[in-house]
Amino acid sequence: MPKPQDNTGFCKDLCDMDLFAVYRNVGFANEISEPESNVSQIGKLQEETGQISDVDPNGYIIYCPCMGRFGNQADHFLGSLGFAKKLNRTLILPPWRTYKNVPFDEWFRVDSVQQYHKAITAEQFMKELAPTLWPPGKRSGWCWLPRSSDGSQDYCAMKEGNPFGPFWDGLGINFDSHVVYGFGYDETSKWQKEYPGDKYPVIAMKGAPANFPVKEEFVPLQRYLQWSAKMEMEADKYIKEHFPEETFVGIHLRNGPDWVSFTCVNVLAYDQTSFMASPQCLGYSKDKLVTMELCLPSTATVLRMTKDVVESIRATVVYVATDKDPMLQELTNHLGSKVRVIHQDPWLPQIDLMILGKSHHFIGNCVSSFSAFVARERQVNKKTTSYWAFPIK
Repeated sequence: MPKPQDNTGFCKDLCDMDLFAVYRNVGFANEISEPESNVSQIGKLQEETGQISDVDPNGYIIYCPCMGRFGNQADHFLGSLGFAKKLNRTLILPPWRTYKNVPFDEWFRVDSVQQYHKAITAEQFMKELAPTLWPPGKRSGWCWLPRSSDGSQDYCAMKEGNPFGPFWDGLGINFDSHVVYGFGYDETSKWQKEYPGDKYPVIAMKGAPANFPVKEEFVPLQRYLQWSAKMEMEADKYIKEHFPEETFVGIHLRNGPDWVSFTCVNVLAYDQTSFMASPQCLGYSKDKLVTMELCLPSTATVLRMTKDVVESIRATVVYVATDKDPMLQELTNHLGSKVRVIHQDPWLPQIDLMILGKSHHFIGNCVSSFSAFVARERQVNKKTTSYWAFPIK
C-alpha cells in the first residue's frame, strides 16, 4: 500500500480554504489604503455619542461565512470565535448563508456565545454602531493574498461572485479600500501589533479566519453554540407529535449525487489521512487512512450497524436524516415490524440536526461536517455517537 499522505493541499483547493498555513512565516502586510493614523476613530465615536460602554476599544471583526453549506460554516464559526477571543476583538456574528442571509440569532442564542466572548449580531452592529464607527467611505475589506478574476492582486474582490456579493449586500455593506494581510491566524501578537483597534476599528474579512475542518483546540467551543428557543420548540414539537417518550436512534445518510460523484471519489483517488471532517472519528494524529466505507458506507454496513444499535438500546424508532436516499424500505425490512423508520425531510435541515442531537444514540458519517456538528453537540451533552464503518476493520 502506498504511504499515507495528508490531503491538506487537496482539501484547501476543494474547500476554497485560506492558504495562509503554507506561508506562516511570510509576515507581510500590504495596506492598499492607509486609515487615519493620528486620530482614534473609536475615541471620536465615544466623544461624539457618549456611548463609551457600548464600543469595544479593541475593535470588531466580521467575516463572510462563504465556504460550503451549514456544516462547513459551523466549523468556521468555532475557529473564528476562537480567533476573535485571541485578538480580544468583539465578534460581529455574521448571518448564516443559505440562498439568503439568515440572522445568527434566528437559529442560535447570542447570550450563549457571549458567555465565552464579546459578540454582537451583524444586524445590531450595522444599525447602532456602524454609522459612526465604520461609516460608508471608510470601510476596508480584508483578504489574504487576494485573487481576482483577471488575475491581478491589487484589490480584495470582496463582493465578486456568489455568495460573497449577496452576503455583503444583505448587510448593506460596500467597501471603499482594502487591506491585504499575510499573518497566520495563530500569530496573535503580530495581529495585535500591526492592526490595533484604535487604528483599525473593524476587520471585515472576505472569508473566515479559521480552518476547515475545525482545529482540535476549538472543538470544545461547540458548547457555546446553543439553539434558539424558537428552534428548540420546532424540534421538540416534531418529536412529541411522532414518537413521544420513545427510545430512538438517529442516523445520517450522506449519499447525494454530489457526495458520491465528487467527494467520495477522491477517497479512492488519493491515500489520505485527513479528508473533510474525518478527524471527528479518526482524530487529528493523521495516522489512519480514510476509507471509502467511511465516506460512503455500503447498504450492508448501514443495515448491520443500525440493527446492532437498535437492539442494544432497545429502540423502537429510527430517525433518518439524508440529502438523498433515506433507505426506508431496506431499513424497515431489516429491522422488522416492531421498529418504525421515520424520515421527515424538513423544510429546514437544521431541524434534522436538532433531532439527531436529541436521539438516544447517533450514527453519523465520519467525513461529513453535517454529522460532525451533531457529534460535537452530543459530546457537550455527554451523549453517545458512533460512525459508519468505524472502527476500521
